[in-house]
Amino acid sequence: MGHRRITFPGNKQTPTNLLQMAVPLIKRTFSSLPSDQIPQPQTLISSVVSILKHHRSKSRWSYLQSLYPTGFNPEEVSQITLHLKNNPRLALSFFLWSQQKSLCTHNLLSYSTIIHILARSRLKSQAQTLIRTAIRVTESASTDDSDPLSDSPPKIFETLVKTYRTCGSAPFVFDLLIKSCLEAKRIDGSLAIVRMLRSRGINPKVSTCNALVSRVLRCRGVNAGYTIYREVFGLNNELKEKFSVGICPNVHTFNALMVCYYQEGMTEKLEEIWYEMRKLNCFPNGYSYSILMAAYCDEGEVGEAEKVWEEMRIKGMEPDVVAYNTMIGGFCRIGEIGRAEEFYGEMMLSGVESTCVTYEHLINGHCKIGDVDAAILLYKDMCRKDFRAEALTVDAVIRELCDKKRISEALEFLRIAMKNHDFCANVNSYWVLIKGLCQERKMEEALKLQAEMVGKGFKPNLEIYSSFIDGYVKRGDEKMAEILRKEMFEIQMRGEED
Repeated sequence: MGHRRITFPGNKQTPTNLLQMAVPLIKRTFSSLPSDQIPQPQTLISSVVSILKHHRSKSRWSYLQSLYPTGFNPEEVSQITLHLKNNPRLALSFFLWSQQKSLCTHNLLSYSTIIHILARSRLKSQAQTLIRTAIRVTESASTDDSDPLSDSPPKIFETLVKTYRTCGSAPFVFDLLIKSCLEAKRIDGSLAIVRMLRSRGINPKVSTCNALVSRVLRCRGVNAGYTIYREVFGLNNELKEKFSVGICPNVHTFNALMVCYYQEGMTEKLEEIWYEMRKLNCFPNGYSYSILMAAYCDEGEVGEAEKVWEEMRIKGMEPDVVAYNTMIGGFCRIGEIGRAEEFYGEMMLSGVESTCVTYEHLINGHCKIGDVDAAILLYKDMCRKDFRAEALTVDAVIRELCDKKRISEALEFLRIAMKNHDFCANVNSYWVLIKGLCQERKMEEALKLQAEMVGKGFKPNLEIYSSFIDGYVKRGDEKMAEILRKEMFEIQMRGEED
């Protein structure tokens, strides 16, 4: 199968016109770069190519070095590798050998030629490795005062454009360059390349545009990411007039935007992305539905989330564990444990394995409605499956037991969690238990628990002091209560001074 070629508008005869049409925004010229059209000493080129193609692999390298001990210039390496373009691995071996043996100080031209040869043969990882090296070497070797992490594309972009047709390259060579820039966190440089390519009707791959949008979302926030999304996919009115739109965002594009809006708590904006996805005839996947359901559940609009669930099922999509957990968590948060249990039962019947998150939702839900015994049973089942609960889930069970005056059970629950499941109690668990023990006037046990708490690095707070004071007052030990009042007052004074 032949390789797809980029067609630039205008004269198709010379590399000079190719550069002028493809990169009109680049002010720097190539007058300082050697042209691949300069006649080379053909005897050297043909001799080296012949040796590489026909000489035995074990001896070719030492033989070449003995013939050309002073090495080659970048233009010669470029010509040699170009003659080997139908044998890209051999071309790469020659390029790396000349580099390792210090037989050539490679420049933009020699790097660009081998990168094109690798790209046209779909050797993507090797091509991208050399792109990264070329950016690092050529930018660090720069003698001007320009910032290597400036807004402009890396210098190799210009040379890749100039040598594109000569090397019979593949279009995604520019995608590899853009992704390499993104890895180096050169967002503006990547965006400049996309703009230059699109200004001439050359569209990067959707995955490349998605990588750019995702990087902007992570580094500059959702508003900046949305702006770049609109631009690179040509969705702005002014861009529609200027560019011919050749690519459309896919579901992964929209999912990245929706997740970011969800994390920022911007449900209305998330809904706008959802409708924009539909408008552009892009169909949501299961993950898309889960994001929208999670946003509604976090807002307490579980009824709206259920409508989304039903639509997903009508579309023939089987919910995954994320979707089930989302709905279970939503109903647990509003105290509708019966509905949560229905979804949990359906989840089991569908063969979808529950996760730690599933159990934590249900445990917290049962604690919310005061059914601590059901919560403990779920916790035991969770432990049998070797899941480890978060501190907040253990806190919820302990708090509910203490609220029901079952302090001894709460303390035993904490001991089992710490012993069997490597659980580290937090200050909230200690505070609830100490408060409960003080209310029952079990001051010695409360003091032991406080000592344990301090040993783990937690300092007594004012609530704990208040609990001890109340406990000693109930026992009639006013003297001890007064000592603790003075300590608490001193802590308060130190806090105000700080």
